[in-house]
Amino acid sequence: MKTRSPRALVTGLMWLQQQEGGGGLRHTCEESDGLGRYGWVMHDGESFGAQEIRDGAVELRTEFVKSPGGEHGGDWSWRVTARMENASAPPALLSLFFYAATDGQGTLEPRLENGSRLAAVRGTTEELGGFTLRFLRPTAPGSQDPKPASYNWLEAPSPGLHRLTELVRSSLTPSAVFSAPARPRRRFFAVSPSGGLPGAPPRGRVLLHQVTLEPPAAVEVMFESGSAAPAPVPLMGAALSAALARHEAAFRHRFEATFGLAGKGFTAPQQRFAQAALSEVLGGIGYFHGRSLVQAAPGERAVPGAEAALFTAVPSRSFFPRGFLWDEGFHQLLVARWDPALSLEVLAHWLDLMNAEGWIPREQILGEEARAKVPPEFVLQRGDTGNPPTLLLALERLLPAAPRPFLQRLFPRLCAWYAWFNRTQAGPEPLSFRWRGRDAEHERFLNPKTLASGLDDYPRASHPSPHERHLDLRCWMALGARVLAALAERLGQPVEPFGAAARALGDNELLERLHWAPELGAFADYGNHSAAVALRWQHPAPAAPGQAPRLVREVREAPRLRFVDALGYVSLFPVLLQLLRPDSPRLPAVLAAMRSERQLWSPFGLRSLARDSAFYLRPNTQHDPPYWRGSVWLNINFLALRALHGYAGTEGPQRERAARLYRELRHNLIANVYRQHAESGFLWEHYSDSSGRGQGCRPFAGWTALVVLVMAEDY
Repeated sequence: MKTRSPRALVTGLMWLQQQEGGGGLRHTCEESDGLGRYGWVMHDGESFGAQEIRDGAVELRTEFVKSPGGEHGGDWSWRVTARMENASAPPALLSLFFYAATDGQGTLEPRLENGSRLAAVRGTTEELGGFTLRFLRPTAPGSQDPKPASYNWLEAPSPGLHRLTELVRSSLTPSAVFSAPARPRRRFFAVSPSGGLPGAPPRGRVLLHQVTLEPPAAVEVMFESGSAAPAPVPLMGAALSAALARHEAAFRHRFEATFGLAGKGFTAPQQRFAQAALSEVLGGIGYFHGRSLVQAAPGERAVPGAEAALFTAVPSRSFFPRGFLWDEGFHQLLVARWDPALSLEVLAHWLDLMNAEGWIPREQILGEEARAKVPPEFVLQRGDTGNPPTLLLALERLLPAAPRPFLQRLFPRLCAWYAWFNRTQAGPEPLSFRWRGRDAEHERFLNPKTLASGLDDYPRASHPSPHERHLDLRCWMALGARVLAALAERLGQPVEPFGAAARALGDNELLERLHWAPELGAFADYGNHSAAVALRWQHPAPAAPGQAPRLVREVREAPRLRFVDALGYVSLFPVLLQLLRPDSPRLPAVLAAMRSERQLWSPFGLRSLARDSAFYLRPNTQHDPPYWRGSVWLNINFLALRALHGYAGTEGPQRERAARLYRELRHNLIANVYRQHAESGFLWEHYSDSSGRGQGCRPFAGWTALVVLVMAEDY
């Protein structure tokens, strides 16, 4: 837990199963830990949460409650409960490590009991004033019966949050002995005095309380603000249990009132699954602070950007602990339904990242936690490269009820952002658009990536050129014009030129002229393209020691200006963003492609690229597996369901067909995501179109959690 500030006090938990030795220390979530499952099962985004973790035979449940009061945010209490998965199995010897660490400011003072147990920490910081952190003695779960435990503590210079695990691991020595009545003595690893990490300048202080015990057991921690009036009954023991029960009941009631899943006939396990999906998104919201590495224009020197702060949800706290512009709009569709004020706060943070040109960097790698998880090639943010303006999806939902003063402050930023797209991403023809920033080393890739679009390796024109017209970007610009026109009207501002742009970009005849490919019977990108490309092994000549063969692209037919023969998510964008009229003569072909098992339909959702495409499930380089080339992705399927729901509710010749597609697709999507979560314990980044199995990063509670809105039919 930390405050929303650049140099916050950080408190946290680590644990270690002692039979594993000193190498199994758990702290930050890492996919390589191989935990059976972990994640929030309830979280209200503000004052209450519960998460469950399975680490081998040990099950941990952490719960917290916040109590408002005073001038610094109030008090909070945590309970950590440890149990064995099999109650009849020999209990593990488990160490729980509770720490408090400062970062550049603030003080921490230990309060010892019997010389070896850190009973409390008293401290001060700028944001929290004075406070006391109390570590209570362990008890049996559900009672106040004491549990035997051994205690150790550590005080050391803090090397920063990103290196706390390393600090604690380096201080562990196998020198302590655990003894309990009627139990054999057991040696374990305990923290010992540390002078800090070599080569790591101290950033502050860290105090750590180690309690070693045999499950089942519960340990409580209390944070008491010096400016809050003392509670009549301390939030511990029975009082904490009662508070947790109240918050849990309130969460379940609010969830049903918001999403109505019980009323729609979903079972209790399905409702718990949906509650966990929402909670994972809310529990993953965090505060980041730092500087992006920015290149203002191609060829210019990379420099650190302005110091910035970002309060944002993240796709996956374990794998992607940073803000993604394209992901965040989808996150906020769900958050906005739960807590509109929280969502508006996140949107404001994102729009405050805009520079004077109206550009927002697509990835926000702010601070050491974020930077530690980013491959070097993705750190640099290029000033000519955009990302889909999905924040407008959330804003469109929030617009009717958002406070007028807030919207007035937002409006100039949104205008600048839209103008930046118009200025920098313009295409070769009027009202056409082209993503900048495609991969330049064409020979390395089967199809040069377009990271700016968010669809990464989705097949575009084989030879990037200024002649390209990108269908999805044109549709995003139409959405932008529509939302800005509605916002201007709400604020009493001149609706033009946004209204005129929305009408022009929504003109179905012009859309067809620029993007309908008669030879494909589908909407498509246009550019300098060859369909006859393949990856071939190239052997160095003459062979040099240590020089291995590599895969390079072979072009067997010269490219020419043409429509790109790739039927997939991009082809659907005129429907996804509901630009096609309900009576459009092109709508039947798009719906047919969606339902065709040879093309986009799978039992688990719409696949990202047609099965009969030459690029279907094809690796893009020697080391890059297919990504947006067949897998089922929840964000695009959500947009498809939203669009089908809209067409099904509007008069037109395809109304019944859209309704049938909607019902089938919704059922398939919910059934598979729920089944995979029940089997694996996780939400996944994307899903196999052939088996439905989760793929990519996990847990991925970002846009995959949109399944909650799908279940609620809340579009």
